[in-house]
Amino acid sequence: MDITKLKIAIVGGGYGGAAAAKALSLLGADVDVYEQASQIREVGAGIGLRPSTMDLFRQWGVFDAIAEVSSPSDYFEILTATGDPIMKDSWPGMDDYEVKTNTHLIHRGDFIEALVGVLPEGMVHLGHKLERIEDLGDRAVLTFGNGTTAEADLVIGADGIRSTVRQQLFSDQQPVFAGEHAYRAVVDADEAHGLVVDDNLRMYVGRGTKVYVLPLRHRNQMSFDVTALNADGTWTPDATKDDLLATVEGFDERIVKLVRDLDMDRVNVRAVYDIDPVDTWHSDSVALLGDAAHSMCHHQGQGANSAIMDAGGLAEALQQADSVTEALASYQATRKPVTDELQRISRQGWTEDEINDVFPGQKPLAQQQA
Repeated sequence: MDITKLKIAIVGGGYGGAAAAKALSLLGADVDVYEQASQIREVGAGIGLRPSTMDLFRQWGVFDAIAEVSSPSDYFEILTATGDPIMKDSWPGMDDYEVKTNTHLIHRGDFIEALVGVLPEGMVHLGHKLERIEDLGDRAVLTFGNGTTAEADLVIGADGIRSTVRQQLFSDQQPVFAGEHAYRAVVDADEAHGLVVDDNLRMYVGRGTKVYVLPLRHRNQMSFDVTALNADGTWTPDATKDDLLATVEGFDERIVKLVRDLDMDRVNVRAVYDIDPVDTWHSDSVALLGDAAHSMCHHQGQGANSAIMDAGGLAEALQQADSVTEALASYQATRKPVTDELQRISRQGWTEDEINDVFPGQKPLAQQQA
């Protein structure tokens, strides 16, 4: 198969879509990315890019662009709510490559800016909200809300947890409430009450609550995530400072002080959702990628990493196959078992007793199906 003759349309300009665009354009394909927003931006907090992800960036020639806006981390640590150590371990995979490759801690906004910034000019088309996709077998046609259309030999649906591509072609299943809320903020390091001491992730575990402290020392900041069991499935729930203080009651005094000082207008509050595993990710000319295929809870920190690995797996499959159809089958066969397992593990964030405290007599849907 001559990849240079392929016209590829990617729906969604997030991590997965941008990564796929970079990987496939390097192979010589004619790639266009269609993003519904008027600008590409990511809200929220920090994430960790694992060694396998950073190695792909090295192969694609974008390692330095990502490293410039991130901090290399050697290990992660899990502690009790009051700060007593439970476990400490180096990031898996750091020594799997010719060059030692750390996990890199990065702000979501910096990450998407760096990824989009290495794409060829004119590849990303903003303001294109997908309304309809028609699968014609050997090609697919996209119709956007602004009245334009696009036709491609291969369409990649990288359009997130509420993917239009998935719901129109592969599965009408809806996001599943995980029974928890995530409160995320970024604070200056000098306002972090001494929680920023190095470049390593720490998770404090209390009953029904986890607090993730992720240093972003390259920008003199810290990412702060409180994830707690909650029965309110409202997509964007209301939360007061008193609510958040009650959630971290009994935690390390530094965490309590940080919450007490927080400007709640800077806190991103979301109910946590994932999706059940999707049986089929592809047709002969359309494939799902990232959250559209396998959105997962964030307990394992694998959402963005999985999307990047999907992009690498898809590019490799297209290089090795004789046809798009064969490549997409190989891509799903390689990636789906991995992400199915990550989805399963990521739903196991809480003990039975913790869940019963919040959901007496029943579990949230995501826990029932774990």
